[in-house]
Amino acid sequence: MLSFVRRGGRLTSGQERALNELAPEYLIEPKRGDGVTSIAADQETDPARWFGRKAPLVVEIGSGQGHQITHAAAATPERDFLALEVFTGGLARTMVLAEQLDVHNLRLIEANAPEVLEHLLPAASANEIWIFFPDPWHKARHNKRRLINDSFVPLIARALQPGGIVRMATDWEEYAEQMREVFDRADGFKRGFDGEWAERFNGRVLTAFEKKGIAKGRNIRDLSYIRVAEGATQSKIG
Repeated sequence: MLSFVRRGGRLTSGQERALNELAPEYLIEPKRGDGVTSIAADQETDPARWFGRKAPLVVEIGSGQGHQITHAAAATPERDFLALEVFTGGLARTMVLAEQLDVHNLRLIEANAPEVLEHLLPAASANEIWIFFPDPWHKARHNKRRLINDSFVPLIARALQPGGIVRMATDWEEYAEQMREVFDRADGFKRGFDGEWAERFNGRVLTAFEKKGIAKGRNIRDLSYIRVAEGATQSKIG
């Protein structure tokens, strides 16, 4: 399951340095499957091995340049954070930011996120999963590439522990509606909000990407869903 098109690009000297000097601490190198961002099956790993401790784990899918996850890691050192991203430049920039903020409770994987959830993370290992501003693939013929769909939800459900939360945000109204429809009908989740949309997650920083959407007049939609026992009645919480 791929929801992205991998694009290469020339790295800056700072990004090259990050890959050479910072990667040993921050970058996890799992066994690969058939592609450079694939994950080989049957290699579940306890996250405590990556961080050297047991702590609540937050996974961000599509961490981009790392502004969100490095800010969160610096603000909540009692938690551990795992960034999943397919663009090498973004991973390098994230490591640079982590170094600047003196963050050490962060690890990164260059990988297709669904494969990480399916093959690398143990079941019920994550406290939260964040998916902020995934590619909307706004052209109708490309909608099938969207990450949030019925086949992806079971992988999120597998990775989240009971009571865990998946948090999402997008500036594409139609995609927000799709996300809500997918999770509303999904077994094993209940709404974490009242009304049409969740309130803005106060742990989400205002990135340049979000500012761009606001400048274009788009509404920013937040959603949150709580992992419950499969078959449990869908309900809202205040």
